[in-house]
Amino acid sequence: MTELAYLPAVEDAYVRQFRATVVALPPGGVVLDRTYFYPTGGGQPADRGTVGVAGRPRWEVVDVTKSGASVVHRLKSGGGARPDLRVGEAVDGEIDWERRHRHMRLHTAQHFVSGRIFARTGRRTRKANFSGVRAVLDLDGPLEDALVPVLVEDVRAAVAPPRPVTVRHLPRAEWDRHPLSERSGLVPLPPQVDPVRVVEIDGYDVCPCGGTHLRSTGEIGAVVFERPVPLGDGGARLVFSLGPGSPGVPPS
Repeated sequence: MTELAYLPAVEDAYVRQFRATVVALPPGGVVLDRTYFYPTGGGQPADRGTVGVAGRPRWEVVDVTKSGASVVHRLKSGGGARPDLRVGEAVDGEIDWERRHRHMRLHTAQHFVSGRIFARTGRRTRKANFSGVRAVLDLDGPLEDALVPVLVEDVRAAVAPPRPVTVRHLPRAEWDRHPLSERSGLVPLPPQVDPVRVVEIDGYDVCPCGGTHLRSTGEIGAVVFERPVPLGDGGARLVFSLGPGSPGVPPS
């Protein structure tokens, strides 16, 4: 079992380097007892980075996936168990911070945008995906072009002054008592999730989520929207990207 060390609090998503213990060596990868690497899931791509032992060459982590209760860090030169790593050995992990921070900005922006769309139109987000500097939201109904400049102003107002983003953990029974109308998203929670990790953007959105997020909306920066595209099932797709003038990498 791998402890997902990035989950407890927002600040944990800002950890770039950590130490862990090797618990398994599947072909082409390594399983650690704890990790800050985010594994692919929930529309968010996996982190990248390196793992290694002091005084030895480091290995590039090219993918991170969940396998049951374990997280497998796929290494670039895979093809067999690492001959120079041993179960029980301590290793150091380092996150590709530029990539991680970009995903944090996209994911936090997605929660915010989904919340504003729901507040203004009642449309909920059925699915969201991120890649590169781009986010794709699929909504459960049509979206007018006229809403785009309104969303641009909403994002600008949330960046300055910024709103805090917090994480809390609620018993599943308590979360289930919240009526669905309070949620901007339609993605159902798997029945085994308990407690529920809730990400809240102060005054804008509350959503169960296992992704990595910013500590405040001030780090989102500029966002550029494309025109909404109608979908064949009556829904709409909205795409946005991180635009020019976005903030650089914040200090540690």
